[in-house]
Amino acid sequence: MEKRKLGPTDLEVYPFAFGGNVFGWTADENTSFELLDQYTELGFNFIDTADVYSAWVPGNKGGESETIIGKWINRRGNRDKLVITSKVGGEIDSIHKGLKKSYILSEIEESLKRLQTDYIDLYFTHFDDPDTSIEEVLEAYQQLIKEGKIRYIGVSNMTTKRILQSLEISKTNNLPSYSVLQPEYNLYDREKYEKEYEPLAEKYKLGVMTYYSLASGFLTGKYHSEEDLNKSKRGEGLKKYLNDRGLRIIKTLEDVAARNSATPAQVSIAWIIQRPSVTAPIASASKLGQLDILKAVDLQLSKEDITALNDASK
Repeated sequence: MEKRKLGPTDLEVYPFAFGGNVFGWTADENTSFELLDQYTELGFNFIDTADVYSAWVPGNKGGESETIIGKWINRRGNRDKLVITSKVGGEIDSIHKGLKKSYILSEIEESLKRLQTDYIDLYFTHFDDPDTSIEEVLEAYQQLIKEGKIRYIGVSNMTTKRILQSLEISKTNNLPSYSVLQPEYNLYDREKYEKEYEPLAEKYKLGVMTYYSLASGFLTGKYHSEEDLNKSKRGEGLKKYLNDRGLRIIKTLEDVAARNSATPAQVSIAWIIQRPSVTAPIASASKLGQLDILKAVDLQLSKEDITALNDASK
């Protein structure tokens, strides 16, 4: 298992990021601590979260994931061994949203407090805010970098046009530039990344962290019919994948997994890891047993395996 550099940054990570969206949602605090302990004991160092996680859960108000991670970091005393990402711009409620400079500057303080750290390695624009100028957003990040509160910036859920405008404004005005892209990408959802975002990432040498790397769990192979959707809290959102193409992908995943003494989830992640433009897929686990997905980093799929998966997911 070799570390990879995240784009033009000096951040080095193993090719897997633990998705912190489950903390305070499908994994309570004790389970989250156990998951993070096992994850780091296996040598991994990359954790992805956001200020908005997990505001969608009834009774939550946002910040639950950062709070749990912060408590864990405080107890383990391991901040210097980790690469932590967080995000701003997602709608937490009617007040906490957007990318106004004043909001970014106040929201980072809340994230730092919850994470119990004085800096975030990689801070993402989570969602674009067309009502705020690109210059204003980048000036906020410039101030935070100068103050040592963030090291690098990344971007997610923004059109390629706006990303290109941002990169140009960064260059022209000597403002911080996005170093990492976080797009949706998996065996089922390929087209948008491969046609729009991958060429941009390659041209500007951006690091790439993929979200929904397992298509919200569909690519684990445990969903073959509508009856199976009851197996998970996410099940209802997976109905869109239960079509001829989706089932063809699952069948091929199972075949490739059998040939490699692996699981469909491991094969799905290995397929992303072996995409040359990708630095690290993001995936989560709510139970300790699900961390066997980490074996994906050592799974070398053959050219035949890759071709079979590519053909099935066309």
